[in-house]
Amino acid sequence: MIVERNGETYDLAYARRAMLVVVIFPLLVMYTEAMLTPALPTIQKEFAINPNDVSWILTIYLLVGTVSVALFGKLGDMYGKKKMFLIALVFYTTGVVLNGFAPSFGWLLVTRAVQGVGMAIFPLAFALVREEFPPEMVPQVQGMISAMFAVGMVIALPLGAWVTQNWGWRWTYHSAAPFAVLMFFIAWKVLRESRYINPGKVDWVGALLLAVAVVPALVAVTRAPNIGWTAEETLVLFVVALVGTALLVLWEKRVENPIIPLGIITAKNPAIVNIGIMFAAFGISMMSQANTYIFQMPAPYGFGKTILQSGILMTPMALVMLVVAPIAGKLMPKVGAKPVALTGALTASVGLAILSKYAPQLPPEHLWAFVGLIIIVGTGITLMNISLINVLVFSVPPRVMGVATGANSLFRNFGSTWGPAIAGTIMTTYYTLLQVPGLPVRIKIPTQKAYEVLFGTAAGIYLFLALLVLAIAEVMKGGRIREAGKEGEKEAVME
Repeated sequence: MIVERNGETYDLAYARRAMLVVVIFPLLVMYTEAMLTPALPTIQKEFAINPNDVSWILTIYLLVGTVSVALFGKLGDMYGKKKMFLIALVFYTTGVVLNGFAPSFGWLLVTRAVQGVGMAIFPLAFALVREEFPPEMVPQVQGMISAMFAVGMVIALPLGAWVTQNWGWRWTYHSAAPFAVLMFFIAWKVLRESRYINPGKVDWVGALLLAVAVVPALVAVTRAPNIGWTAEETLVLFVVALVGTALLVLWEKRVENPIIPLGIITAKNPAIVNIGIMFAAFGISMMSQANTYIFQMPAPYGFGKTILQSGILMTPMALVMLVVAPIAGKLMPKVGAKPVALTGALTASVGLAILSKYAPQLPPEHLWAFVGLIIIVGTGITLMNISLINVLVFSVPPRVMGVATGANSLFRNFGSTWGPAIAGTIMTTYYTLLQVPGLPVRIKIPTQKAYEVLFGTAAGIYLFLALLVLAIAEVMKGGRIREAGKEGEKEAVME
């Protein structure tokens, strides 16, 4: 069935096929990444490295990916988003395949970096959704994409623990590799090339300056909890990042075809969304770290559950998010993205405030009360994330959608990096020493005060986001979706 919106024609049969592809990708990536987490101690033992070194397995992926999402987003606008999507997917699949065969820790870092280049599949997928789907379908598809992130995490954590325990850490990648290869061929066969292409020269100087601005900052944030926030190395890295950012801004203002067009990412709605996504990712990662410890630490500091049990207990939240996301996407064009985002931010803030007050004091018999509260928080986060990404994709012209979604992913990565670093600092500030049977030394256990600060800080962040949302210019309401186009804004009427 062919439909017409604002002079553009859309093939609904193709849209439904493509929807299955872009919705499954977050599940595959989260499955691959979350499977790795329970395997980190095993990798550390095999390669005889210390905990600081093993953290680079996660860090190198994020460092490369943060630059990659911006670069590939721009290249997608210039040469075609499907083309760049498949190239990024080749990098991701190659990394996944090679990770399981790494003969040394150094080689593992190299192959993880290759995999990090493939992180660009996310902004390119978001851009393809906006280009190739009828406007009324976009919120629903974005909702499904958001929900699959949570589902992938919940499936992968317990499964990763089981695979590592029974088959070894390499099989966490061996088991994911066939699916990654299969998804490449499905995407190549199903997806069509984007209809908007802006030829031009690649801003390689801008790409280099972007790396100088981003990489030192992320390295500093990652290492700061271990070496200190005021350590000389940390401060030098932050200074280098600031200088790189200043040079990047100056260069992008004067270059003809910038890798990050400042006028696009600093416009009202995109700027609010980027800041909102960054702080939302920061709050989510802080909460996730606190949840992990509360589930697994022994009483009275937690519920004393295994990794497998913790994953199972997170399942209700994922299932609720899976239901809420598409419903919110369907209702959003009628009630507006702004009210949904505001409701989500306030819901998350209230849930986190309750957790801050009562979670540190919950006895073991109140386990399901804790699960209920994180379901409430997860629902709020889902509503807000879906709203923000839809505000973004309808606030910028389709011709520069790759740049816009790439920059948004960059801000998300920043927030995701800062969250664990700050959470780790808080938990090492408020701790007690506990003797665990089987261990020769006592270990540091976060105290109730640590959880109070973690959840309380996250609650404050989401309250700030609720206030930030009020400044958004509405892009949809009453069955009408406003689309930013080359000649200004157009309206798509829901049928």
